[in-house]
Amino acid sequence: MKIMFSAGEASGDMHGANLAKALRELDPSVELLGMGGARMEEAGVNIIYDIKNLGFIGVGEILRKIPFFFRLRDFLIRKMKEEKPDLLVCIDYPGFNMQLIKKAKAAGITVVYYILPTIWAWHKSRGHTIAKYSDLAISLFPFEADMYKAMGTNVVYAGHPLLDSVHPSMSRGEAEAFFGLDASKKTILLMPGSRMQEVRGLLPVMLEGVRKIQETVPDVQCLLPRASTIDTSVLEAIIGEHDVPVTIGENTHVYDMMQVSTAAIAASGTATLETALMKVPTLLVYRVAPLTYWLSKVLVHIENIGLPNIIMGRRIMPELWQDDVTPEGIASVVAPLLHDAGRWEQLRDAMADVGRTMGEAGSVRRIARTILHFAKENHPNEAI
Repeated sequence: MKIMFSAGEASGDMHGANLAKALRELDPSVELLGMGGARMEEAGVNIIYDIKNLGFIGVGEILRKIPFFFRLRDFLIRKMKEEKPDLLVCIDYPGFNMQLIKKAKAAGITVVYYILPTIWAWHKSRGHTIAKYSDLAISLFPFEADMYKAMGTNVVYAGHPLLDSVHPSMSRGEAEAFFGLDASKKTILLMPGSRMQEVRGLLPVMLEGVRKIQETVPDVQCLLPRASTIDTSVLEAIIGEHDVPVTIGENTHVYDMMQVSTAAIAASGTATLETALMKVPTLLVYRVAPLTYWLSKVLVHIENIGLPNIIMGRRIMPELWQDDVTPEGIASVVAPLLHDAGRWEQLRDAMADVGRTMGEAGSVRRIARTILHFAKENHPNEAI
């Protein structure tokens, strides 16, 4: 059996890698290939296009890259026709993958969509595209599955894969020694995103926020997990412009870094759900190009953008958007978490509620089993 992947971001690379491992455990003979990153390659996927070359965000930036995306889509379609996979598994990255699945279906390729577009936040019309061009959709949330099912999508709900993967590999003491931390100091985890544009836009203001925090909490140290899509030299250059102590670690140890962190400052996205599952009090920051933000205000009709807040139906994780993402704004939220034990405990308890709400672990294996069964029988089947 041959399965092709299309993942376009660091979070998709992570989900793709975990799925690839589960597929190979269930069927060691399965052949895996596609677009992805270092983690998928380590999991046994033959990478035909490395997503390190991607990293665009924002309407203006994407518009300028439209010819590039057309060429990339056509390249993947050619590979599908050459390789003749039993199915294509698209992981998140809707702006690209939703165009890819149209071409794939026209070429007679069976399509599975995993990590679905967030139609409960915006672009509800995307749900109809998924229903029309996907043979099987895999949802992470029961409310999301209900929405897609109402649109006529062949969708299954198998739980959230992060429940399987979010756990440290070291003890707290081992992690502190590994990262060279002073156990007597407060540690702030900086997570500026996995796209180059995000990092260049958010990391400097995060670092200046830490400088502000140091005015009231002098003994602060920082950790920064490096996404596989970002070169270390880029991070070092930005950090070098600010007088802030930061230890850069590999993203493969991100949960060990979370375990020893007192608080986190994270770009909106999967990282905020990961810190919630690790019970790390977190400030979510969201800042994009002005045109992109204006369009999001017009098109998005939700009060919160953080996944933990959406899951819980209320704002349990503080959020700063756009012009509010300033050093002063960051310090006003994070500093109390470092010196106010009551506020820290309150937010940590709220993070713990997220994990309890998300259900049971084991979803990755259930999803892999469903995909294999679907490919072999050529019809959808609930996870078995």
